[in-house]
Amino acid sequence: MLEKVKESVAFLKENGFDKPDIGIILGTGLGKIVDHFEVIQTIGYEEIPYFPTSTMEFHPGKLIYGKLNGKTLVALQGRFHYYEGYELDEITFPIRVLKFLGIKSLLISNAGGSMNPKMKKGELMLIDDHINMIPGSPLRGKDMEAFGSRFVDLSMPYSPELNDTILQTAEQIGLKIHVGVYIAMPGPQLETRAEYRFLRNAGADVVGMSTVPEVIVANQMKLPVAAISVITDECDPDNLACISIDDIIAAAGVAEKKLVKLLKEAIIRI
Repeated sequence: MLEKVKESVAFLKENGFDKPDIGIILGTGLGKIVDHFEVIQTIGYEEIPYFPTSTMEFHPGKLIYGKLNGKTLVALQGRFHYYEGYELDEITFPIRVLKFLGIKSLLISNAGGSMNPKMKKGELMLIDDHINMIPGSPLRGKDMEAFGSRFVDLSMPYSPELNDTILQTAEQIGLKIHVGVYIAMPGPQLETRAEYRFLRNAGADVVGMSTVPEVIVANQMKLPVAAISVITDECDPDNLACISIDDIIAAAGVAEKKLVKLLKEAIIRI
């Protein structure tokens, strides 16, 4: 794993990816912030040694390097999911590459369904904690200790400093944002009414199918991370309506404007 990461990093450096400040993972329907980049370089995942390639048509599969508001960023435009058939070490491989490339902070976005009646479709939730229901661990393996402790402490998985910066930024620009708990499910099927009740009773506010493996790996490598969920549907088990992936993508696209505005301003302060 370590040698593969080093080879990927060497390839990216040879292609102009030089000392980025911040890494960003752009989730389902949430890729538009790169439209605001001063783009320096773009490379398809399939060109990068050992990188997985997205199997989802709504995940472009590009690594984009550029500048925004005085910071140098590298963005994963499209992520990988357990339900696509990838192992967790494959899903999180890009995070290890970005860390070795030099990022100092990681920002993650995702689309999620709200089980909290106070959190409505089209709103944002800053993740303060999570519950992991995806089988296995991205830290499983023979050489994982090359990246940090195998037994990672997750008492504070999301950086308090980054979270404070995001909350202060939201207040300053007059943008409503919730704070809550995200639960990661393996997917790809959505949940039943009984499952939504169970997950809400377990203490989760928003449910999705990503993010947590990347956060675990970021913590192993001492990389400060913050994550924001765009709420794309409301999962009230007593009034549960049918929803399709097209509906979720459309809702993410509408709410994305809020996320872009927030991230653009927060990046200045990070």
